[in-house]
Amino acid sequence: MKTVEETKPVNLLSRLTDTGAHQKLLAFASLIALLIAFSIASPNFMQTSNMIAILQATSVNGVLAIAATLVIITGGIDLSVGTLMTFCAVIAGVVLTYAGMPLLLGVMAAIAAGALCGLCSGTFVAKMKIPPFIATLGMMLILKGLSLVISGTRPIYFNDTPGFDQISRGSLIGEILPSLPIPNGVLILFLVAMAAAYILGRTVLGRYTFALGSNEEAVRLSGVNTDAWKMAIYALAGGICGIAGILIASRLNSAQPALGLGYELEAIAAVVIGGTSLSGGRGTIIGTLIGALIMAVLTNGLRVLSVAQEWQTVVTGAIIILAVYADMVRRRQAK
Repeated sequence: MKTVEETKPVNLLSRLTDTGAHQKLLAFASLIALLIAFSIASPNFMQTSNMIAILQATSVNGVLAIAATLVIITGGIDLSVGTLMTFCAVIAGVVLTYAGMPLLLGVMAAIAAGALCGLCSGTFVAKMKIPPFIATLGMMLILKGLSLVISGTRPIYFNDTPGFDQISRGSLIGEILPSLPIPNGVLILFLVAMAAAYILGRTVLGRYTFALGSNEEAVRLSGVNTDAWKMAIYALAGGICGIAGILIASRLNSAQPALGLGYELEAIAAVVIGGTSLSGGRGTIIGTLIGALIMAVLTNGLRVLSVAQEWQTVVTGAIIILAVYADMVRRRQAK
């Protein structure tokens, strides 16, 4: 009899590709429609500076959404991605500003801190059998408090760390092609996306990510240590949140300990809009990127049209509800 390793991943991934194509096409069409609508509504929307601002905003939310995608495909949820991003930014501030360590060491410390916190969340879920919603909600509050404690409730600035602000705001492409000043943060987003897509599509970890979300019990009965794989996935997602922490700290040139709450909602919305099922077992990185772009374009377009902040929040909440409802409809049609 063939094991899950031999049969499940290949058949499952091919089926997921087919079922997800329609949703990705729909999401891409929605993105184009939003761009056209806001361009008609305001002549300032399609300006180069505004497009760059949209890409810059997408770089942070997109990286967080990629981290959330990995966890959601397993059938879990991670409510701590926003505060984990902030915590990693604070760790970078401690290492670089307070300790005066080299830039590379600060970046590595932030990513390592994210991976460690993700591993803790994975342990709560896999070993202690705490529901992901509760485990990551608790981790969200823990990280929020630790960020404030470690920073002394004050922002940590990176003025004495040369080159730190260029991680996100600099433009390697702009130096070669001045007409395309695409920020480095966007390049990092696409590098993270390509790495995550490779992991999901070409590695054992990726195959088990889908398998756990599709039928965790079947994977466990085939002799696979599902707890270890689940912990590894949460740790990987945490490390990606560490990258998001570096990006937002570089963009602001400071670590803001009170920042982070609310980012998890936009990340989850981007994931669901991109076609990843909240029930697990289905999702793509390219779909998540499209979803993140939709969220960034929508937020930016509403600001350009001078829509009040409170109504922007209302729209975001409505989109989350519609995205989840659309996911429920897709699941019913697939049965």
